[in-house]
Amino acid sequence: MIFLQTPSLDHLNQTSRNTLVQHLGIVFTAVGEDYLEATMPVDARTKQPMGLLHGGANVVLAETLGSLASSLTIDLSKKACVGLEVNANHLRSVREGLVKGIAKPIHLGRSTQVWEIRILDEKDKLCCISRLTMAILDKK
Repeated sequence: MIFLQTPSLDHLNQTSRNTLVQHLGIVFTAVGEDYLEATMPVDARTKQPMGLLHGGANVVLAETLGSLASSLTIDLSKKACVGLEVNANHLRSVREGLVKGIAKPIHLGRSTQVWEIRILDEKDKLCCISRLTMAILDKK
């Protein structure tokens, strides 16, 4: 298990209240031994003017998953994690339904972490792949 603590899905979803995460309809759906998963609707909140899932919404889902997963691997009383870099390759368009993001670690170091986030459509076809680098900082 890579997570120091494994909060309930209800707790994870409660932490998103009154944030962009809640506004976009992102819901945490699974926590595994080495992954965190969430869904996001493809609707008026997340589409661009051409009717497709907005690439920026993919990035929000990816950074949300990777950042929260990172925070579950550290002692938050002593450390903090902040995003350093995020990238995303948009591979397939999505017009409706839900997308599912799955964050898994690539590197869990003392001062940096790298996470891969795969975003899939309802047919489990890869529509976006993202990489998030997190800095692990000492709290003062």
